[in-house]
Amino acid sequence: SPGACSISEKEACGFCQCYSAVDSNPLSVYIMHPFWNFVVKFLPMWLAPNLITFTGFMFLVLNFLILAFYDFDFTASGAKHEHVPSWVWVAAGIFNFLAYTLDGVDGKQARRTNSSTPLGELFDHGLDSWACMLFVATVYSIFGRGESGVSVVTLYYILWMVLFSFILSHWEKYNTGILFLPWGYDMSQVTISLVYLVTAVVGVETWYQPVLLHFLYRDLFTFMIIACSFAVTLPMSLYNVLKAYRSDTLKHSSLYEAFLPFLSPVLLFILSTIWVVYSPSNILDLQPRIFYLMVGTAFANVTCKLIVCQMSNTRCQALSWLLLPMSVVVLLAVTKVVTNETLLLHLWTAAVMLAHIHYGVSVVHQLSKHFKIFAFSLKKPNSD
Repeated sequence: SPGACSISEKEACGFCQCYSAVDSNPLSVYIMHPFWNFVVKFLPMWLAPNLITFTGFMFLVLNFLILAFYDFDFTASGAKHEHVPSWVWVAAGIFNFLAYTLDGVDGKQARRTNSSTPLGELFDHGLDSWACMLFVATVYSIFGRGESGVSVVTLYYILWMVLFSFILSHWEKYNTGILFLPWGYDMSQVTISLVYLVTAVVGVETWYQPVLLHFLYRDLFTFMIIACSFAVTLPMSLYNVLKAYRSDTLKHSSLYEAFLPFLSPVLLFILSTIWVVYSPSNILDLQPRIFYLMVGTAFANVTCKLIVCQMSNTRCQALSWLLLPMSVVVLLAVTKVVTNETLLLHLWTAAVMLAHIHYGVSVVHQLSKHFKIFAFSLKKPNSD
């Protein structure tokens, strides 16, 4: 099934205990890491790193749910709509920074307690892959989809830029064995937290004002994401892979094997875009939040399987089984076989979420059993 866990014995036994990552971002190296080193000293030694990771992720989920309550269809920032209360933006800023901080200290806690395991790496990056959608959808409520906002279609493509930027890092590790942490992540997290707090003080109306001439803040928001993806993340990823090729350290020599991790994400993008473009009822305009949730969850499921492969040094799965039923769903929608497209989207989104959660729980259970550890505790299982 699409969410069924299928970690083979070869994969489970092939997990390397070493975690090779490179973080060269000046913001991270000179500011955030010293801050995280200070924070981690206050954490109790019995606190499991995975519990820290999961708590940080739940702060992002909480942000998403609160904004979904006050701004479900992304119209609250419009001139003629009731705006999101200021306290929500304060909470969003605090929760986002807490999530970012916990994401930074979980690995340090693992090394501090001598409890680093491949499960922790998978837990961290697996939840990060799902968090990409949560970040984008929550920030979207600041600008909304009004006259001075960003259209739901534009935001859809922005979401995909963020998703592909995320998977680039794990594509790098799949080919080079080293995870090069993207510069854009730290800068975006600090900026997002500050923007939430500023919005609470000045109100969303401030973002309607032009930055320069007719260049609005929404245009700056779009430009920064596009520039970060194409001017920073993509060139650095290609450079790192090219450097590994020149030094003859690439794990996969053929182009097909090297680019195989992109097959399922690209097919997912094509399927979801076909639904957006040919939707009889303009489903993205009717249910943007649910559609983003469906796309982000399906992407996380595909990406987690890549993370398992690059961690266990096994060949990437050519095609995610999740795409087969999705092809049927998209076909039913665009051909009008199912007349209630909104209901179809809700049912498919629920199925994708259940499948992904089932996959995640199964993987965590199998790896915990294999490494003889508990996922959320530093205590060791009874030898019996």
